[in-house]
Amino acid sequence: MLRYPRVLLKLSGEALAGEGAYGIDAATLGAMADELAEASRSGVEIGIVIGGGNIFRGLKGAASGMDRVAADQMGMLATVINSLALQDALEKRGLETRVQTAIPIQTVAESFIRRRAMRHLEKGRIVIFAAGTGSPFFTTDTAAALRAKEMHADVLLKGTKVDGIYTADPVLDATATKYDHITYLEFVERQLRAIDSTAVTFCMENSIPIQVFNFKIRGNLLRLLKGEQIGTLIANPAAV
Repeated sequence: MLRYPRVLLKLSGEALAGEGAYGIDAATLGAMADELAEASRSGVEIGIVIGGGNIFRGLKGAASGMDRVAADQMGMLATVINSLALQDALEKRGLETRVQTAIPIQTVAESFIRRRAMRHLEKGRIVIFAAGTGSPFFTTDTAAALRAKEMHADVLLKGTKVDGIYTADPVLDATATKYDHITYLEFVERQLRAIDSTAVTFCMENSIPIQVFNFKIRGNLLRLLKGEQIGTLIANPAAV
């Protein structure tokens, strides 16, 4: 029995680099695809938004003097590269996959069309949403929250390299403790950083629960989908 029949999974681009600082690590990509394949075969409908930070990050480009709009557009294109790589890895494992991009690139991917994306999910295809929201100044976390609402996802899953949200950075502060549950307002007021605050506010306004968990631990995704308490849940007070 699945706890969440339809999910929107947000993954960072940096995760694809593995232990490196740049690019796509084949072994890491394969492990990611294996995890997603296992979850998909359980019957859950999966939409994915993936970042582009392993190739180019718009904020970093702007900080170095680039025009922010141009830098963000380059970042969006980086997410398209990552999406195509993930699509290839998933299809090699026998999964039907579609990439839809918020920036029209007709020769490489479908343009984002909400109703078409919904039909893909209903048919059991994994849909990877590329190019963020299609507009500058918005993070891929916010794009994931937007797509979660548009797809009527039961939850927004944020896959990270840590096992949830902490009171402080556990790498830098040995006294940091993990939240099992936290409300949207508490997250924003305490200025926590596991997910973009704009995305959290959007989810609060639309009552979309957010589950932050360690995607790198084998089997975590499927265990979470089946109802195990893994990571940190961000939700309304009644839910937490």
